[in-house]
Amino acid sequence: MSLDGIVSKAIVKELNNTILGGRIDKVYQPEKDELLLNIYNKGNNYKLIISSNSNNPRIHLTNKSKINPSNPPMFCMLLRKHIAGGIILNIEQFHMDRILFIDISSIDELGLPSEKRLVVEIMGKHSNIVLIEKEDSKIIDSIKRVSRDISRVRQILPGLEYQYPPLQNKKDPLCLNEKDFYTLMDKSKPNTYVYKFFYTNYMGLSPLISKEICYVSNIDIDRPIISLSMNEKEILLNTFISMMEKVQKEEYTPVLVYDQIKPGYKAFHALDLSQFGNYKKEYSNSISNVLDKFYLTNDTMERLKQKSHSIKKSIETKLERSLNKLSKQKEELLKSKDREKYKIYGDLISANIYKIEKGAKDVSLENFYSENMDTITIPLNPKYSAAENAQRYYKKYSKLKNAHTLLLKEIPKTEEEIEYLENVLNSIDNCTEIIELEEIKDELIKEGYLKPYKNNKNKKKKIPKSKPHHYISSDGFHIYVGKNNRQNEYLTLRMANKDDMWLHAQKIPGSHVIIRKSKEFISDTALEEGALLAAYYSKAKYSTNVAVDYTEKKNVKKPKNAKTGMVIYENFNTIIVTPEYEKIKNLKKVED
Repeated sequence: MSLDGIVSKAIVKELNNTILGGRIDKVYQPEKDELLLNIYNKGNNYKLIISSNSNNPRIHLTNKSKINPSNPPMFCMLLRKHIAGGIILNIEQFHMDRILFIDISSIDELGLPSEKRLVVEIMGKHSNIVLIEKEDSKIIDSIKRVSRDISRVRQILPGLEYQYPPLQNKKDPLCLNEKDFYTLMDKSKPNTYVYKFFYTNYMGLSPLISKEICYVSNIDIDRPIISLSMNEKEILLNTFISMMEKVQKEEYTPVLVYDQIKPGYKAFHALDLSQFGNYKKEYSNSISNVLDKFYLTNDTMERLKQKSHSIKKSIETKLERSLNKLSKQKEELLKSKDREKYKIYGDLISANIYKIEKGAKDVSLENFYSENMDTITIPLNPKYSAAENAQRYYKKYSKLKNAHTLLLKEIPKTEEEIEYLENVLNSIDNCTEIIELEEIKDELIKEGYLKPYKNNKNKKKKIPKSKPHHYISSDGFHIYVGKNNRQNEYLTLRMANKDDMWLHAQKIPGSHVIIRKSKEFISDTALEEGALLAAYYSKAKYSTNVAVDYTEKKNVKKPKNAKTGMVIYENFNTIIVTPEYEKIKNLKKVED
């Protein structure tokens, strides 16, 4: 991961410059593995996020707020008791490891001053947040309790003495010397890749920064150590020393690297990164700003993925059933089209009962419905008489006739349900915030696809409504994009004016797009960019030459009893576009 010991050191520097000496006003726990502390210091309010999430553990200042559970978790209540109102006395890093200490002075139950230490362990799936007594290192509690069943090496339980994680015999890179470097190289396995040598032997280095050392030294990362010449080893050492000097002098260059394939960021670090070549980079004077931007996307998407998994699975199951149902209905409809022949069979048998012997398996009769009076062979069931065979064919005809009438009504309903469910899946994929997922969940409960909450206690508290994407076209037109069915319906049926332009990917699940008509006409540029957004936020996101229909909003209507977000439209035109993330990224986006 990018958040290594160097980034941790940069975080400690920034926290010491901002919140050291500050008072902890509020303690929140928005997620089961995440804390948010509101801190007041020197006339400024700060928000410190501390996460022990297995995939995205971190600590940094943030500008974002989160929705908190109506009932605070036990660990949150414990922290409010021990550190709320406390003063931050010290912030430090454990060697060059990804472990940070925050010492807090507060008043205990007896009104006496007490010093607690909040330990933040950023260690992947073993990440944790532990509150201990500063004086004797006794554990008060942790956000993740670690029993002997989980780890025989190191338990984290209330009442136990806090034990520091083992250092794994790694060297401190800030105490780097030439002799140790060459000795470690000589002791390494000959086939060890060069970049692996750095992070396996030196504390606080990530694979990312290890690769950077190789890149700057102009040495392939997957070269085995045995293949290095003495000169190449010297180059690596000098690059390593130069980089560690920047860390010692705290000369940081916080940077974000954009991902060129999918939305978001590919990497970040406290030191500049050269290894990404032509990738677009964004610099900041704050490591917290870098982490906030990086994890705002990555962590939110990870949590959305986790929380949407069960909903998505349930909808996918229902969609599969509906698709199978439609297939059977169409098959039955096809069979019902042959129903007239069974009436003919019945009529011919009834007219020729006297000619048919009992026990016959078939009979050949002149078809008086045919112009040429052709002979037709009719299958018979030998168990039944001729009259009974005729009645059986009449029943079959009647059954298929009724089925045909019913299927003509039911097939459109099944197709509408499939369209709706596919739209829901597309909406889940378009979610960027938890509240949008909650809206989808509420909608599915309302439509009867998910079970309602069992009792009032399980109901979530009222949350603010999510907002659609808001873009501005290259020539100044406002473009709105719905992220889910509820937003789609709001945009189209409530927010849009009758002469605004409405766009939607043709015959596939996707978002409603509205272009505000602020001038006498909507420009071709705005229309094309609106179509790009309609294609990008549809099921055809990764396709080429996507057909997008567009019409004035007055031509769009919601049918009676239609599900949320489902509409019909007329008098439309079509534009063909290829959705490209680069083009979408270059559009100006408004944060409402």
